[in-house]
Formats: sequence, C-alpha cells, structure tokens
Amino acid sequence: MRTVRTLVLVAIAAMACSAPPASTPAQPAPPAPDPGLPSRLVEEVSGEGALTHLTELQRIADANGGNRALGTPGYDASVDHVVGVLRGAGYDVQTPMFNARRFEVQQAQLAVDGEPVPIVALGFSPTTPEGGVTGPLALMVGEGCAPADASAVTPGSVALVRRGTCTFAQKATHAAAAGAVGLIVINNEDAPLDDGTLGETATGVVPAGGVTRSAGDALAGRAGANVTLTLVTTIRETPSRNVIAQTRTGNPDEVVVAGAHLDSVPEGPGVNDNGSGVATLLETAVRLGAAPPATNAVRFAFWGAEEVGLVGSTTYVQGLTEEERNRIALYLNLDMVGSPNAGYLVYDGDDSDREGDGPGPRGSAAIERALVEGLAAAGVQAAGTDFSGRSDYGPFIERGIPSGGLFTGAEETKSPEEAERWGGTAGEAYDRCYHQVCDRLETIDRTALDRNTDAFAATLARFALSTEELAAG
Repeated sequence: MRTVRTLVLVAIAAMACSAPPASTPAQPAPPAPDPGLPSRLVEEVSGEGALTHLTELQRIADANGGNRALGTPGYDASVDHVVGVLRGAGYDVQTPMFNARRFEVQQAQLAVDGEPVPIVALGFSPTTPEGGVTGPLALMVGEGCAPADASAVTPGSVALVRRGTCTFAQKATHAAAAGAVGLIVINNEDAPLDDGTLGETATGVVPAGGVTRSAGDALAGRAGANVTLTLVTTIRETPSRNVIAQTRTGNPDEVVVAGAHLDSVPEGPGVNDNGSGVATLLETAVRLGAAPPATNAVRFAFWGAEEVGLVGSTTYVQGLTEEERNRIALYLNLDMVGSPNAGYLVYDGDDSDREGDGPGPRGSAAIERALVEGLAAAGVQAAGTDFSGRSDYGPFIERGIPSGGLFTGAEETKSPEEAERWGGTAGEAYDRCYHQVCDRLETIDRTALDRNTDAFAATLARFALSTEELAAG
C-alpha cells in the first residue's frame, strides 16, 4: 500500500507565504553504458567464485536430509542463501510464493502375461482404476514424440515407448490420443526410471511408468502380450517460492532475464542439477553488481519446483501481463553446467541441427550465436542441443520470448566424436549421477563450470549493452 500525503487548503495557502521548502536531494545519475562491460565481467567472474556457492548448497543438502527438493527445509535454506547473497550485493529481492503439487506413490506394479516386471511410476501419473488397467502391449514408433509414432497403438492397449528427446508428457499425450489406457517408458540405461515426470500441468495423459533398459528391451519383443499396469498415486498442494532480483540501472522496458532452477530432486543434493546453474548465476549477479553501467536492465530469477514440471517458471511467465511480457527482451537459461563427463551444448535457436522441435522465437538464433562465441573465447567448440522442453526456457518460448542457454548434458551418452572434441569418456553418460544421491560437489567438472561461467557472463553483458542483434533472427 502506498502512503499518500494529504495537504489541507490552509497549509497550501501558508506555503505560498513562506520560504520555499528545501529541494529533495538529487539522486546520483546512473552510470553511462560501458562498452567494455562484457570483457570486464568475464575477467571478474570465475569458476572458483561459483564453487563457493556450490559448496554452500552441498552443505545445505547435507544438513537437511540429503536434498533441496520442493517442500523441504533444504529448499528453504537454499532460498535463504540466494536471498542473502543478492541482498549483500545491493539488490532488492522478492520471493513470490506459488503453489506446486507434490506427487507421492503408494503402489506401482506391472504384470506381463502374469509375470511381474519392476516398474516406477512417472511423476504426476494419474492413478489407474481399482485393479489397474489391462490390455495388449502395443509398440510406439521411435521415441513417441509425434502423433504418427502412435500408429500401432490401438484403443484399450498399453503402449510401450523408449525414452528420448521429447518430454514424457508428450509421449503420454500421443499414446492417450491413440486410445491407449497406459504407457510404459523404457529407460535409456539399465537403471530404474525414477527421475521421470509427466509434469504438474500435464493434461490428456494416461497412467505411465518406467522400466529399465534391459526389461524394456525384453518387452519390445513381446508385442500383443497381455499387460496389467497398476499405479496408485496421490498429489498434494505444496507452497514454494521463486527468487527474483533486478538491477537498478538499465532500461526497465528492455529487460534481459537470466534464470536457473533452485530445487533438487528428492533423491540427492542436486549439486550439478542444478546447483551449478544457480552458482553460475549468483557469481554473475554479484560481479555485475546491482547498478552496472548497462543499457538494459538485468533480472535474475531462481526458480522453484522445476523438478516437478517447471512450475515456478511457468507460474511466473503465465502471470505476466502482456505489457510485462513485452518488456522482456530475452531469456537465458542455466541448467546443469558442470556435468562430470561434460559436453558443451548450446540450445539450437535456429534449428540448424534439424533435430527435435523447431527453432525458438525470433531472436533465439542470435542468442545461440552469442553463447557459441562465448564458449569459443573460453577455448571450447560448442555443439547444438534441442529445445526439448525439459527446462525453464519452455514457458518463455511458449510466450514468444527469444531464449537460449547452456547445458553440459544429463543422462544421454557422449559419442566418440564428442569425446575427441571435448575430452571425457565416450559411451558414458554426460552425468552418471543425474538425479541420484551421488550428484555431489566431488563429481563436478570444474573446468566445465569455469568455461560456462565465462561464456554466460560474456553473453549476459553483451545483451545488457544492446539487444539490437535479436532483430536479425
């Protein structure tokens, strides 16, 4: 509520006869934009600086049950750390509340021709009717990312599909549209698929669970087998918070937004996923300062409840008025930038790789170019990665906001060509500890963290000075 000062008529008349009041002290003029800001910021940020925040996030998880997940003391302590660092750097900080739905599983069973097969419910899977759903096993084509991939799925069947580049919700939606009563997803490694989720906001989906690669490979040879899938799940509302801070200088009608999700999964401390993104963002915010010599304002966002379906970022973006949305020039995302078997991946803004989903909104190609140049300056040749919808850029793209970001890889396997280009081990996951208890400080690739911190800082400062290149595409 604003405080409004009311002056009565007598006071106004008295003022006319008295000496003029002392003028309000002039506010200092904002600093002029500094063309050297990108190079200066790259010099000042460091992987070691980011590592101090990672160390604190690891300590927080260790002190709070081993994780920093939605609805836990570990998440609240993570928020407190970020808020304290930003306020200490001179930022005004907001922590807007929102509600997320927390998912719990009471029962998950799969039987194929009467034989039990271990299965894990995907997050936010609907509950099956009492007694489960039963039908013939139907194989989806490819990765189930397009409606045509469900061509062999018949009404009343239970669909089987491999994990891949698109979201689990997309697979479940295509299976449901073809008439399936359930979905089984084959993991891409011989481990339980305990990190998959349909997302809090998914609609038009069927009950879905995941099996290991070896179990799935065996099922792939049994099309038409009689399958019974039983999932008993509950969902409850859980309050959470985002953290938002914006520079005091720069044009507030041309805002550069940079974000990273702050929550971990319940299974582990989330030091790479996504403590690495949070640490890089914090290091950049502190070194940039709350009143930088920039043309455009910069807004730093630390998202809650990403791991249950991008809830914090989605709530934020959907809550923007059209005027507020139009003030955002672009969005930069940081999600996993210290993977132990790191790739150097930049989101493919122009769809030049011709893989997965199409290009981002106009301006996304310029963001990609800037990030590629930033990594090149840090000594590494980047490769593209698809906008798969698996991180917080998703809701920004949906509202037509140019987007991009950095990523060092998750559960996917590093190729021999990539190992030759970047080092590391071919045939192994970029992050063998993805969504596991071993996602700890000691597994972080510090060289990757340092390079990505430099590339990100250079790109953010570049757009803080000018967004004119976004018009080129």
